[in-house]
Amino acid sequence: MPESRLPAILERHEPELTAEWLTLLRNSTTHRQGSEADQQLEDNARTFLSALRRALATGNLTDFSRAEWNAVREFLSGLSQRRAEEGFTPIETAEYVFSFKQPLFARLRKEFAKDAVGLADETWRATVLIDRLGLETTSAFQKGREEIIRRQQEELLEISTPVVRLWEGILALPLIG
Repeated sequence: MPESRLPAILERHEPELTAEWLTLLRNSTTHRQGSEADQQLEDNARTFLSALRRALATGNLTDFSRAEWNAVREFLSGLSQRRAEEGFTPIETAEYVFSFKQPLFARLRKEFAKDAVGLADETWRATVLIDRLGLETTSAFQKGREEIIRRQQEELLEISTPVVRLWEGILALPLIG
């Protein structure tokens, strides 16, 4: 399989891909209307695509453990944790990344209009890439959700056990049993 043209395509067409993707995101059933939500959506899309473009520019499309993917992983982790806190589902969170396939595949069809084999190869690379990013998002969402649950459990324990602070470092609490 020849070298991927995804990095060059993303670099050349990032503004158009961003605009098309934002239209899809704004029209999705999970989008929360409002100027702040719209601005956040736009900022997130631009940040993600910029980080993705820089990572792809290194030629590494598969090894997300390498340093060039740090910005992408950090962005997806932060996005997933914020969405977990805001009450989104794991599916809604992963769809954020998966929805980028539509504008990307449309661009690939234009780029490879006369090269069916090239289109198939590049579509497969893009599918594997976006699917892996979606799984990364789901994993980060799950970790974020587990952290929320852990915090809530600690807060419940604090509420359910009456603790009286007598002095610095000295607490009084009831013993049962």
